[in-house]
Amino acid sequence: MKEKRSPSQLEALWKESDMSNGRKVDAMVVILRTNGCCWVRHGGCTMCGYREASLTDVTEDDLLKQLEQALSKYKGEPFVKIYTSGSFLDDNEVPPEIRRRFFEAFSDCERILFESRPEFITPESLADVPKTVTIALGLESSDPDVLERSVHKGFTPEDIRRAGTLIKENGLMVRTYLLLKPPFMTEDMAIEDAVRSARFADEFSDEISVNPLNVQRGTYVERLWKRGEFRSPWIWSLMEVFRQLSGTVHSRLMSSPSGGGAARGVHNCGECDRRALDAVERFSYTQDLGDLDVECGCREKWLAYRESEGILGSPADLDRDFENDLILRM
Repeated sequence: MKEKRSPSQLEALWKESDMSNGRKVDAMVVILRTNGCCWVRHGGCTMCGYREASLTDVTEDDLLKQLEQALSKYKGEPFVKIYTSGSFLDDNEVPPEIRRRFFEAFSDCERILFESRPEFITPESLADVPKTVTIALGLESSDPDVLERSVHKGFTPEDIRRAGTLIKENGLMVRTYLLLKPPFMTEDMAIEDAVRSARFADEFSDEISVNPLNVQRGTYVERLWKRGEFRSPWIWSLMEVFRQLSGTVHSRLMSSPSGGGAARGVHNCGECDRRALDAVERFSYTQDLGDLDVECGCREKWLAYRESEGILGSPADLDRDFENDLILRM
């Protein structure tokens, strides 16, 4: 029997590293339990499992109790990230007075980050947001068809451009999230889409976070994955995106993959995954392509995999179909 989750308890809290004012700093990450993303009522995004963190009876008092818990764990970290299962600027998810209390509680922080869908980015909603805030926007892809059919995001790239531009005009920073390998894409298509999307986002972003798709439970993508119709991207593909973008965009490029090295997350052969993920982390701080220099024999398999997908015209999990032994017959 599933344990009942208390609406006054944080979903999660942990510490990690990130960048602030050009240097690597400690960050506290807070995941709030809220009444959930407004887009879930319209079916939600194909890859998003965060509805599991949503409830239907979270009150303002519950949110304040969660704030108290966060403050009890706060040790003066310069960077605080506040996540919900939807949008921090959605009044129905986090009421304005509660947002104000969060801003006051962490007023001494160098940097605060939260996420929002573009429809909640307005001159009115930004009026009381401190200048230390970075707003994260989940663009995912600059291709309208990908957003509509593959991701079911519920907005257009132009909606994100408008929101990002308005955020910048208000003196705030923007971190844009891109999704590496939405469903129905081959590795080559995914690389091309991520590079093109980063160039689109660069004009209104300070940071671009490339997030490889992680197969979350209870999602449409999980059904594809279980049927062998989707493979999470290779770490080599993530590195290739960075190689193509490095030196051509002004935004800081970064990635902190969820589920990296697991079958559901971005992975290579298993032998080099940890080294490759460590290389991605180093690059995210230094922006030095030399940090991406990792050697493993599976890189040749990745190249063959991409070629095979092109020949077959399919994004199916070829590792599974060919029992982990990819052979090209030409």
